[in-house]
Amino acid sequence: MSKDLSREERLAAQLRANLKRRKAQKKAMASDEASRPDADSDHASPGLSNRAGEG
Repeated sequence: MSKDLSREERLAAQLRANLKRRKAQKKAMASDEASRPDADSDHASPGLSNRAGEG
């Protein structure tokens, strides 16, 4: 039983770390976008693909 609990604690810690990292990345991307006054709306998210035309 304690083995399961430690596994749950470990997974919860990984989830918290992942959430923290993703929030930091989102904040960094937002500040980067705000610092570029000539950013086009078409190129606002270069890391994301446009999947509307796929499929």
